[in-house]
Amino acid sequence: MATAAILSASEVLELAEPLPLDCGQKLPGVRVAYEAYGALALARDNVILVMHATTGDQHVASPHPITGKPGWWDRMVGPGKPIDTNRFYVLCANVLGGCMGSTGPGSLAPDGKPYAMRFPVITIRDMVRAQVALLDALGIKKLYCAVGGSMGGMQALSLAANWPHLPERLLAIAATATMPAQNIAFQEVGRQAVMADPNWQEGDYYGTGKAPDSGLSVARMAAHITYLSEASLTEKFGRRLQDRASKTFGFDADFQVESYLRHQGVSFTSRFDANSYLYITRAMSYFDLAEEHGGLLADAFAECKARFCVISFDTDWLYPTELSRRLVHALNASGAPVSFVELSAPFGHDSFLLDVPALDRVISGFLSR
Repeated sequence: MATAAILSASEVLELAEPLPLDCGQKLPGVRVAYEAYGALALARDNVILVMHATTGDQHVASPHPITGKPGWWDRMVGPGKPIDTNRFYVLCANVLGGCMGSTGPGSLAPDGKPYAMRFPVITIRDMVRAQVALLDALGIKKLYCAVGGSMGGMQALSLAANWPHLPERLLAIAATATMPAQNIAFQEVGRQAVMADPNWQEGDYYGTGKAPDSGLSVARMAAHITYLSEASLTEKFGRRLQDRASKTFGFDADFQVESYLRHQGVSFTSRFDANSYLYITRAMSYFDLAEEHGGLLADAFAECKARFCVISFDTDWLYPTELSRRLVHALNASGAPVSFVELSAPFGHDSFLLDVPALDRVISGFLSR
């Protein structure tokens, strides 16, 4: 396959035109931060768009600039890996509303001040709309595959439903086409934790030296529980105490699992913006492809000719297999070619990010056909 030169690994593109949003507003000067891996074929036909989950970013296979940790899907994307950058040109963009370079509530508005809560409420479709504009700017008219797990899977499904001409293949992992009520409830708890923090300051905390870190930490702790399975928590922590021989009869982190959650919460605040968390989780709560397409999910995919692969995990109680089966039934009803597999993994919803060799095999096989 003839290839063009490898593009810079990290870029920020400012869209030439204001971005229309589902809320009716147009957002000017939208910036889309993205990373690129591999070489773009001269025919521009080897592009895989990886779409990230709720608190992810564009650093899919390169060290995070704040934490220094490996890319969030480093085990999946790279030379010789299931998403093989020796063969594919892989793009991953920070979503609209994010806080790693793409326009979000922490970005400067036209008046030179941070948007904060003046930032318009966005949808999953708006996030995808910004990524489609990025593809257009890069001269990419076709995707070999769109791939996403969790919220990334929602974006991939929205792409297939609203830009059906773009993907030739689509991988939706641990995802849903309609956000269920229980998940909306969990997200509302997180948002309320942020907004109850006095340092939130009605969202206008930028430049004040104070941020709602306590509220955001609690939101992350609550969300993180939903990403795991009871079996994984029991195996990893059980009821073991943290660095002590007996209970303190106080409210310190007596148990290892408590200490773990506190660490997850505190470390999250160093790399994520609280207002971005509000906007991104609200977009997820609004997500309903059936509602967007007249109430019938099958109609959402009527125009898409892509081949689909839907993957769920048996221990994922946040987006359980039943949601994937509903999606598959809708795809079948629309006439789309679709394969479906439920994988066994002990890790819960986060299984798509962790060491599940069966997932590697499924993804490799789907991309090779």
